[in-house]
Amino acid sequence: MAHRYTNAIVTYCETLQTFPLRGARSDDIRPELRVTNYKGRAVIAFNVSSERVNIIGVFYSGQDYQTALNPPESDISQ
Repeated sequence: MAHRYTNAIVTYCETLQTFPLRGARSDDIRPELRVTNYKGRAVIAFNVSSERVNIIGVFYSGQDYQTALNPPESDISQ
């Protein structure tokens, strides 16, 4: 069951190549970040460059992806 679910998420991520600008922009978390959901259970964070879609993370529902993707101020200044 888990293997099937994981494969379904990977397949969904691969479709971002065809329609890369779906999801919501989340520049407040990280510049150029886009976020979409998979069946309301997983959050997929990614960005789009001119050549590819970069998956930054896949977070299960309830995980604090915003904190995970937004480094503390002390990390930014270094």
